[in-house]
Amino acid sequence: MPSLPIEDRIALQDLIAAYGWALDTGDVDALVACFTPDARMVEEVFDEPDIWEGHEGIRGIAEHYRNAPGFPGRQHHVTQVQYSPQDDGSCTMRSFAFVTECEGEPPYLLRFAGWYDDHAVKGEDGQWRFHRRTVRLWDGQVLSKFPGRGEWVPRKRPESLIIKR
Repeated sequence: MPSLPIEDRIALQDLIAAYGWALDTGDVDALVACFTPDARMVEEVFDEPDIWEGHEGIRGIAEHYRNAPGFPGRQHHVTQVQYSPQDDGSCTMRSFAFVTECEGEPPYLLRFAGWYDDHAVKGEDGQWRFHRRTVRLWDGQVLSKFPGRGEWVPRKRPESLIIKR
């Protein structure tokens, strides 16, 4: 497997940070800029996974969360990123994801624990962008090495996060 130059690793860390900051501050254009024009974002969390394709789809998910009453105050935290450079120059990544809800007085709530399954590509401009980004709960295939585990259990979507299309 090819090695990943440190400059690319840092640029990918910057991409992950740009995504979180854009999503959590309601910056729709900055979020769209994190993705390739033919990107695919999948939220495989609730009973029916949501799939968002292309810049129009990414703009749709960004607008949805920017306008969702229960979303402002959330922070997406990403840690322990594993980078796997691919022969074609792209990079797959997986990382832990936590979402906190910072509303009202502390202590704040942990709203989500899961992981990202990503595929990023470097554009002709030298910038890394997500080509595919999937967010999953901390269950299913990632726990398949534990006896009796490995099945994805879809959760019911909270009313505040129902996506109107």
